[in-house]
Amino acid sequence: MAHDQKRDVERVSRIAAVPTILEVICRTTGMGFAAVARVTEDQWIACSVLDEIDFGLKPGGELKVETTICHEIRQSREAVIIDNVATDAIYCQHATPAMYGFQSYISVPIILADGSFFGTLCAIDPRPARLQTPEIVGMFKLFAELIASHLNADRKLAASEADLLKERMTSELREQFIAVLGHDLRNPLSAIVSGLSLLQRRPLDLRSSTLVRMMQDSATRMSGLISDVLDFARGRLGGGLIVNRDAKEPLEPVLREVIAELHTSSPNRLIQTEFSLSVPVDCDRRRVAQLLSNLLGNALTYGSPTEPVRVRAVSDANRFELSVANSGDPIPLNALERLFLPFYRGTARSSGQGLGLGLYIAHEIATAHGGSIDVTSTEEETQFTFRMPAV
Repeated sequence: MAHDQKRDVERVSRIAAVPTILEVICRTTGMGFAAVARVTEDQWIACSVLDEIDFGLKPGGELKVETTICHEIRQSREAVIIDNVATDAIYCQHATPAMYGFQSYISVPIILADGSFFGTLCAIDPRPARLQTPEIVGMFKLFAELIASHLNADRKLAASEADLLKERMTSELREQFIAVLGHDLRNPLSAIVSGLSLLQRRPLDLRSSTLVRMMQDSATRMSGLISDVLDFARGRLGGGLIVNRDAKEPLEPVLREVIAELHTSSPNRLIQTEFSLSVPVDCDRRRVAQLLSNLLGNALTYGSPTEPVRVRAVSDANRFELSVANSGDPIPLNALERLFLPFYRGTARSSGQGLGLGLYIAHEIATAHGGSIDVTSTEEETQFTFRMPAV
């Protein structure tokens, strides 16, 4: 309960207008004490106070709720206005004015957007005051609505921040789980690959040989998925992918090896190449090969099966550029904005194997090299282009 009390006081203290509201109330009415109070079934808590009559309450101070008129306002949700207790037909014999020594009193309920009762905007003074006028009553109601509006906004902000924190914690736990899972899967997969290699050395009938090849293909795909998962985890949890750049070794043989491997998986597809790497490229060749593999695999999956996929790589003194283009249906505009997000996949004509990490990892590799990936997609062609400084 103490935590809730402190939170309510803090919520009101964050409303910059409240001190001014209390000042205006006292100056307009001539009353010496004004407050914003949090009123619950069992508590009356002063959240903000202007006290010029030494009433003795400060923010966080409490009154016994059953001794206050605010307790009755909480039940009726109606304002109570008393110009002069001594002549008031209802409150002249009421215990509260005698207990707290006031003659004039006004209290207006603060109702939140969800209909809940927060508390009251109230004022008291030991002298009578002329309060039951449209101007005074209207001012109090307007100020009470203004305070409620600020409290509603504060509640929404707090809820949004709590949701964001929860989502962030969930995301971190999920990514840590993915990293551990990906790492732990490598050992049993290595055992499976080793077992398949041993089986291939033995004489097998046609059916067994076919099964072993299918299992090897599955193991290769699993290895690729695990690598993607680990790269994703490194990118999200480790501050980005680490690259080992080296301009001494030629890049073209590595790129051609990637193309040959993917062509083996799609022997009926035509892959056209254009390489002009006249200047050595200072890059991590393994990572750039991985980037090309992801882009080319994406083009083979989504591109027209009857049209060639075009791979182009050029370098000069200023830049290195690698592009992959394919014909086929253009990428929808609403999908273009999400292509490089993790776990996002378009609607493929194939079986949709994969985790949707390929383009995300390609983007991370580009970023790690100080470069970028752009995509254009029209009725004629979809093209992904990776650009980075050559040195």
